[in-house]
Amino acid sequence: MADPNNTVLPSPPFDTISCIKYSPTDPDKLLVSSWDTSVRFYHAGEPNSKPSEQLAKFEHRAAILTCCFSDSSHGFSGGLDATIRHLEIGTEKMVTVGSHTDAVSGMVYSDESNALVSGSWDCSLRLWDPRASTPQQSVTTTPERVYCLDMTNHNIVVAMASRLFNIYDIRNMATPAQQRESSLKYMTRSLACMSDGQGYATASVEGRIAVEYFDPSPTAQAKKYAFKCHRHTMDDVDQVYPVNALAFHPVYNTFASAGSDATVSIWDHVVKKRLRQYPKFGNPVGALAFNCDGTRLAVGVGYNWDLGEKGMHEKPGTEICIRRLGDEVKPKNWSG
Repeated sequence: MADPNNTVLPSPPFDTISCIKYSPTDPDKLLVSSWDTSVRFYHAGEPNSKPSEQLAKFEHRAAILTCCFSDSSHGFSGGLDATIRHLEIGTEKMVTVGSHTDAVSGMVYSDESNALVSGSWDCSLRLWDPRASTPQQSVTTTPERVYCLDMTNHNIVVAMASRLFNIYDIRNMATPAQQRESSLKYMTRSLACMSDGQGYATASVEGRIAVEYFDPSPTAQAKKYAFKCHRHTMDDVDQVYPVNALAFHPVYNTFASAGSDATVSIWDHVVKKRLRQYPKFGNPVGALAFNCDGTRLAVGVGYNWDLGEKGMHEKPGTEICIRRLGDEVKPKNWSG
């Protein structure tokens, strides 16, 4: 029987979903980027209201790895062709902002600074002001390839190859405020910053999540921890899956994790407990995003090449599921 809290968006991408971002102000609008070279803009409707539909589509020359909004009607994209593009959602017009020298793997937009920060496999972070005649404002060299980045308040967390992490203040990108090594033994797969600005969570290809805090004091650092997840025992053998995506709830500061085991879980990192695991999806989950008011969770489902070409033929197809949320995302002792 269909889950009444789940709706599926029409016209999904043809290939693996790389990134989902909700509008910062409209809880029903989202951008979805994909390896099929597109970025799609959707309205996510309710069963008894305006139906869900694809409102715009931006075709690129190569696979898109990342996207973000600057406001409800403008966004940005980046991918394997190393180019940063500005997306005018109302007109479906794309404008090239600038480029890296290798694939663009992550981006965040700062309202306060009116700036876009992009990270790349070319071992650099670049700061852009899309309004300026020369948009590129600065280049910061990183010690390794950038895999993903996220931002909370002024802090930008950058996850890199070789399990390295740099934390920057967007007001001073010249040097990192902190440099860290991952608490996890294996390659970093995903990263998300806490909604309250206190820290971040990161996850690896080996079914583990680490919870970290910005404050370098021994008291704050004593709170950090890591735990196993997205694992199943089959025939007495522990099956371990990559944790592909993390996202923090904008109100409750709980977080969701998604894995190649086709599951999504909700966690309260303060009490170190799982609050809910949703019913298993038909394929691995590669992307997650909460909307701006925390009433829905978008889930990007589709084969992500963990098993090579063979797996693609066994379970083809992608879908974007929108889950209506209830009290399962709220901490048990939440008082508001």
